[in-house]
Amino acid sequence: MTEETKTNPADQAAGTQAEAGPALVVLHQFLKDFSFENPLGAETPQALTEAPTGMIRVDVKVKPLTPPDIEVTLFLSVDAKIGQRSVYLVECEYAGSFRLGRVPQEHVLPLVMIEAPRLLFPFARQVIASAVAAGGFPPLLINPVDFVALYRDKREELLKQAEAQKAASVGAPVGNA
Repeated sequence: MTEETKTNPADQAAGTQAEAGPALVVLHQFLKDFSFENPLGAETPQALTEAPTGMIRVDVKVKPLTPPDIEVTLFLSVDAKIGQRSVYLVECEYAGSFRLGRVPQEHVLPLVMIEAPRLLFPFARQVIASAVAAGGFPPLLINPVDFVALYRDKREELLKQAEAQKAASVGAPVGNA
């Protein structure tokens, strides 16, 4: 007598994923570089007649390590002003070493450029909030970053650069004359 077992495709996919291990593992995370500038110095309490406003710049950099490991650095820069006067400037590079699991090649770049910085962001945000508060200002609580949109923008930029390089190399002379 034979026994048939019906399996759910979702269960099979989960089993395959479990055998392959996690797609991304955090090995180590650390504060790579940090700068806080308070140009007002002792004038800070008198200058805070209103809440500072400003720009927050976000960037992600990837550095390959010994495969399958990579280093991802999340760069956050804040220039806070009251009117036209700069009240503080913060730059933070918070990085992590990650190990890539077995994932299809087309998923590697989104995993590295979206998920890795998403894991690093809360820690970088806390470092900045603490430094701003220690500088005599109300803590800065940075809103969550849309790393998917950042990836899309950067991906288009990288594709344009690659096309420009390809076009330049087609028109460039080959060899020495």
